[in-house]
Amino acid sequence: MNIPAELKYSKDHEWVRTEGNFAFFGITDYAQGELGDVVYVDITKSVGDSLQAGENFGTIEAVKTVSELYAPCSCKIIEISSDLADSPEFINQDPYGKGWMVKVELTNPAELDSLLDAAAYGDMVGA
Repeated sequence: MNIPAELKYSKDHEWVRTEGNFAFFGITDYAQGELGDVVYVDITKSVGDSLQAGENFGTIEAVKTVSELYAPCSCKIIEISSDLADSPEFINQDPYGKGWMVKVELTNPAELDSLLDAAAYGDMVGA
């Protein structure tokens, strides 16, 4: 299981990669493994929408199940991955790279401090 040290993690199995005041969200390698083959990603929010930490922003559908997606921290959506519409398998193949779902502008960067680091996330999932 891959748990990159430079990312932050939510207890809902989303990851956050920050770049200044911007961030990318996706689901973890552990989560994609539990879901199985991803067949569809539905981002129900739009570019320009604001999200509060913990707010639902879409669903991810796999062969086994459908799972909700939650914002790990408060933000404003500035980009939605267009690649996932045609290639949702990127989430299985490259969850921390091509499998990113949304790019956001952080509205309360201090919330990042409440997220898990790689060691704590690894402990949570038994890695």
